[in-house]
Amino acid sequence: QCLTAKGNEVTRVSLVDAQGQCLLNELVKPETTVVNYRTRFSGITKKMLLPVKTRLPDIQTRLKKMLPHDAVLVGHSLNADLQALEMIHPSVIDTSLLFARNEGRRFKLKFLAKAVLGKEIQCEQKLGHDPAEDARAALELAQFFIEQGPAKVAELNLEMLLTTEKLAEVSQNKAAFQPQECRVQKQLNEPPHLSKPCFLDCLQVTGQKPLLLGRQDLDFSGLRQSNLSTSNKQILQRALEDVPLSTFSIIQFSLGPEYIASHLLAGLCEKVRSKLTDMLTIYAGPFEESFCLKSVKKEFGRCGPIQSLTVVTETYQPYVCIQYEVLEAAQLAVESLNGAEVAGSCIKVQRPVTAAVLDCDVLIKELELDVENEGVIYVAGLKKSLTEMDLQEEFSQLKDLETLFLPKDRQSGKHRNCCFLKFQKSQSAVDALEVIKGWTVKGSKLRSRHALASGHLWRWIWQMNHSNGNQGGNVLYDKTEQLSDSEQDLRKKVKKLDHHIKKLYRSLQNNTLCVVLFPGVN
Repeated sequence: QCLTAKGNEVTRVSLVDAQGQCLLNELVKPETTVVNYRTRFSGITKKMLLPVKTRLPDIQTRLKKMLPHDAVLVGHSLNADLQALEMIHPSVIDTSLLFARNEGRRFKLKFLAKAVLGKEIQCEQKLGHDPAEDARAALELAQFFIEQGPAKVAELNLEMLLTTEKLAEVSQNKAAFQPQECRVQKQLNEPPHLSKPCFLDCLQVTGQKPLLLGRQDLDFSGLRQSNLSTSNKQILQRALEDVPLSTFSIIQFSLGPEYIASHLLAGLCEKVRSKLTDMLTIYAGPFEESFCLKSVKKEFGRCGPIQSLTVVTETYQPYVCIQYEVLEAAQLAVESLNGAEVAGSCIKVQRPVTAAVLDCDVLIKELELDVENEGVIYVAGLKKSLTEMDLQEEFSQLKDLETLFLPKDRQSGKHRNCCFLKFQKSQSAVDALEVIKGWTVKGSKLRSRHALASGHLWRWIWQMNHSNGNQGGNVLYDKTEQLSDSEQDLRKKVKKLDHHIKKLYRSLQNNTLCVVLFPGVN
């Protein structure tokens, strides 16, 4: 409908059948001058109506022919549509009344389509509402109600969903109207808040006060402040007394933030370092008894910077254990030197067989597809005498090259024998790998592959080592370190919590829905 000198007049009519097939979708010329086309909602413009000759009486005649006397007309707020059409129909279903609210209020069609049908209609990207789309949505809502019944509609708790949606909008509007400098300052000082409302807020809005028991260091704004406790034992005692009196309760036991910070984070860091160490390590061999170690180091050094190289003599024939500084170097060695002839022997190159590297191939694929590594390739075999300017000149012929990064040793300041090249397009990086294959720069043959580990990962590893007193900046994990005391401490604490939860669970009435959550770092 558009606003005219006469009032609201029909400018477009859509009709669909019981299967949702469009039977009629036509523009209508209003009788009087249009005052406001309401294009944002109607999708109608002055240009669209200029060639139209169909008038309201024409549409009325067509609708009377198309609609049998016993047809059921379905729509949302159908009274407004029939009033605009200046028609009466004996059998109608108005979905705004089927999904009724309290005090005669009505849900909007857009909300019902999303909440009941899981469909997005009347999207902001589109210019105006699509009447055929609205008609189908109303039809499906009526069919849902008829098939599922009012009990199912009641289970959807539409009022609660609408409240949640409104809270989200208010939260977004607050963020939108906040001055830029305040927002920046806030982001610097505290973690960002979720735009979606808290579940507890939704309960409060609907008049349901939840019982929440937890430690004093938790934020229970707006809830019963008297329920704060200082220990897990106190929380359990209060829960046993108060939970039977409350319809909805949240009981939070805690290991304590000091435990999480000092033990769980340390454990996580060690797991990551341990896995990386295994992935950075390769074994090569077997070699002849009198093999030249220098030749082996030179060949494997062409794949990237080596952290350590040791000869394994416990085997029937000697093997070499090599730990690289970057993941790409280890992977390049496995890919290019496995089955090759090195120091007079045809060798096998493999990673150590540990639980951490059983899924190594899968992880490598995932890292290659990581968005951080998109358009980035790794190049090894560079002579250390080459400067960054030399490399810039050498690689300048590569298409869409954006950045060249030359890693340096943190202690000596000298650059490594490898570099990373970032391209503007992913395909350009793929093309560059083909071009570089077989390239020789100042007598040094280059090897290359897709990048695997983004820069921030190595910075994080170095910082973790640095903070633990490893001043050398070694990115490798020392497997001699043990956390047996921490693990025992964790077992004791969890056993106590387990006892509390068991006692509380056994005290609950039959048919109580009980959900136990274990938030953690994994």
